[in-house]
Amino acid sequence: MNNTLIAQRFAQAQHSYDQHAVAQHHVAQHLLHLMQQYIPQPHMQRALEIGCGSGLFSHAFLQHYGVDQLFLNDLYPEVKQHFPETEQFIWGIGDIEQLPLPQSLDLVVSCSALQWIQELPALIRKVANALNPSGYFCFASYAEDNLKEIKALTGQGLDYLPLETVANILQAQGFELLMANEERIQLNFAQPRDVLKHMKSTGVQATAQGFRWSKSSLAQFEHHYAQFQIPETEGYPLTYHPIYLIARKAL
Repeated sequence: MNNTLIAQRFAQAQHSYDQHAVAQHHVAQHLLHLMQQYIPQPHMQRALEIGCGSGLFSHAFLQHYGVDQLFLNDLYPEVKQHFPETEQFIWGIGDIEQLPLPQSLDLVVSCSALQWIQELPALIRKVANALNPSGYFCFASYAEDNLKEIKALTGQGLDYLPLETVANILQAQGFELLMANEERIQLNFAQPRDVLKHMKSTGVQATAQGFRWSKSSLAQFEHHYAQFQIPETEGYPLTYHPIYLIARKAL
């Protein structure tokens, strides 16, 4: 995993992300909906968001929850422009796996970011140590069918963990699992090339280190993508496979 490349690709996509991140919008809203079911208190003292990006989830979260101090993390400092300057926000820019976490947290949340983590058990252990007793860890990530069409044709993509594996990691680190579920979201595009434009506009192609499209490889990609074509719509699908987990630290 090349964090420099990941930061570069998402920084390039930051102004187009919100417009094109249709699946991620849905995931953010659904995660927030689930949190409202399992986290009754409307106000917290200290919370951390891992991978805040352009604030797609952050701003929706703050419409429903009050937080005295919200620690915001992402790989690249340009994300700060998407947030107002206020003492409420405290920034931690860099690789969350290497950064020390703020302590005595009531909540750690992450939306569409943890799939980039290299050592998830180690990060979850850090989160557990940073949370207050009965503190919550809520996140949406992605599982093995995510962008499956791209991986089938190019070999490019992350090695995603199944929902059950992630749930087991949480429980092994002393969390009580309150909720775990998954869904599949299928976006449809008029042409295969539109799929690639969508991925570039959202930064999700950040794994393609050293991969360059040529005229011939692009033509081959478009030709082979026809195997996924949906007959009734004549569209071309792209699959997202989000997973949602809400856990509470044991007393």
